[in-house]
Amino acid sequence: MDYQPVLVQKHARPAPPRHSADSRYWRQFKHPVFVKEYAPVTSVHFAPSKPHRYAVTAATRVQIYAPRTQKITKTISRFKDVARSGSIRADGKLLVAGDDSGLIQIFDVNSRAILRTLEGHKQPVHVTKFSSLDQTQVLSCSDDTTVRLWDVPSQSPITIFQSHTDYVRSGQVSTTDPHLILTGSYDGTVRLFDTRTGECEMLMGAVGDSHAAHGSTPVEQVLMFPSGTVALSSAGSILRVWDLVAGGRCTRALSNHQKTVTSLAFNSNASRVLTGGLDHMVKVYDVSNYNVVHTMRYPAPVLCLAVSPDDTHIAAGMSDGTLSVRRRQPKASEASAADGPFSAASLRAGTFESFLGGTIPNLGQLQIKDKTKARPVGDVDEFKVETKRRKRLKEYDRLLKTFKYSAALDSVLRKQIPPTTTFALIQELIHRDGLRSALAGRDDVLLEPILRLLLKHVSDPRFGEMVCDVAGVVIEMYTPVLGQSPLIDTLFLRLRKKVAAELRFQKELVKAKGALDMVFATAALSVS
Repeated sequence: MDYQPVLVQKHARPAPPRHSADSRYWRQFKHPVFVKEYAPVTSVHFAPSKPHRYAVTAATRVQIYAPRTQKITKTISRFKDVARSGSIRADGKLLVAGDDSGLIQIFDVNSRAILRTLEGHKQPVHVTKFSSLDQTQVLSCSDDTTVRLWDVPSQSPITIFQSHTDYVRSGQVSTTDPHLILTGSYDGTVRLFDTRTGECEMLMGAVGDSHAAHGSTPVEQVLMFPSGTVALSSAGSILRVWDLVAGGRCTRALSNHQKTVTSLAFNSNASRVLTGGLDHMVKVYDVSNYNVVHTMRYPAPVLCLAVSPDDTHIAAGMSDGTLSVRRRQPKASEASAADGPFSAASLRAGTFESFLGGTIPNLGQLQIKDKTKARPVGDVDEFKVETKRRKRLKEYDRLLKTFKYSAALDSVLRKQIPPTTTFALIQELIHRDGLRSALAGRDDVLLEPILRLLLKHVSDPRFGEMVCDVAGVVIEMYTPVLGQSPLIDTLFLRLRKKVAAELRFQKELVKAKGALDMVFATAALSVS
C-alpha cells in the first residue's frame, strides 16, 4: 500500500478585500511627482487642447508644465501682486490670470507678452476663466462681490453682476450656453446669472430652506455638469447637488470629508467627480449614485485639483507649496481609440477623406493566424500505455514514512513553514501515537522552538485546542527538569500568563454576550 501524505487542512479565513473596478482604475494613477513651490499652490488648470499643458499658479507667477516630462516650459511672472487662477484658453495660445491688486491680464503663452489688461475690480480677483463657447470672453469673480464677463478685444465688461454680498471665490461659464454663469460666494449662496438679462435667474442655498441652505458657511467651489442641468457646490465639508431644471432644488447633501472641501473636478466624460479638501484627502464619486468609489491621501491640505482631458494626469496643489502630479499609463486600446485613423477627432478633422483615394487596406490580404495547435494523430489500432508520474514527497512526509518522528517534527518548526502544516503534522503524530516519542529526549535548544510555537498560537481559535493538548504532554514530560534552563523557565511562565489572559478575555466575552442577550430580549418584548 502506498504511503498517504499528511493532509493539511485549510482553515476558513476572511476573504481579502477586493478592489472594485473603479478603485483598480484610480489606483493606476501612481508614482506621483512632487514639485516644491515657494508659496501655496492655489490653482491648477489643464489646457483643453493637446498636448494638455497645465498652468500652475503660486505666489506671484504662473508656470506652465509639460505633462510628459513634468518640466517647466514657460514662466509668467509679470504680476504686481499675488497671482490667482491662471487658465489656458481652449486653443492653448492664450492664458488669463488675475492678482490681488484686482488686475486681470491676458498673456500670449509662447512669447509671454501681455496682450490685454482688464481693469475694473477693486479687490483681489480669485477667478479668471475663458468662456468655452466664446473664446473672446473672460469671466472674473472678485472679493469686491462682483462678477464680470469681459469682452477681450475691447477690454470692457459686457455685464456686471452685483447680487452677491460677500467675496466671490468660484464661478464658471456654462459649457452648453455662453449666457449662463454659475457662481458661489462667501455669503453662502450659489447663483445662476444670465448675461442677456443681467440678473440673477436662480438662487440656491438661501437661508430660508434649512435643508438645502449653506447658511453662513462660505461656498468654496461650484461646478456645472456639461449638460447644464445639474450643478455641484461645496461649503465647509458638505457637497451639495442642485437640480437646475427643477428651479435649483437641492437633491443631495454629501458629507464624506472631515474638513472644508476646497476643489471640485470632473474626469473627461463627467462620469466621476473628484473632491479635494483640507483633510488631505481626495475622494472620487460616482455621479450615478454619488457613492465614494476611491480615496487618495495627500501629505498636506489640498487647495486645488485638476484632471487632464485625456484622463492620464491628476494634479493637486497643496497649502505647503507642494504640487503633486499622478500619472496613469493609458492602455494600448485607449491610445488607439484616441489617436487612430478612425477616432472621433480624426473623423471631425476630415482625415477619413484620405481613405477615399483607395488607401484602405485590403482586408482579404490580412493574414489571420490560427492559435490552436494541431494534435498529432496516430494509428487507430495503436495501443497507448498511460504512465503516471509519482508525486514527490515533502521532507516531513519522507521522515514520517521512515518513522523518524522527532526529525519530522523538527522539520516543520522552521520559520518559513506555515502553522497549518505544523499542526497537521502534530495531528498525524497523535493519530500514530508518536507524539511522546517525537517530544522525548530534547534539551533546551530543541525544546525552545516547540514552546515558542505553543506560545504564539495558544490564543488562535484554529489551533487552540491542539495547543492545550500538546502543552499538557510537554509539561508532564519536562516538569522534573524545570529550573535547569532560565530560557525554558521563562517560556513556561510566559505561556502560563498568556493562558491566564486568554481565560480572562473569554470570561469578559461571555459577560458581554449575556448583556447583549438581555438587551435583544428586552427589545423583542417591547416590539411584540
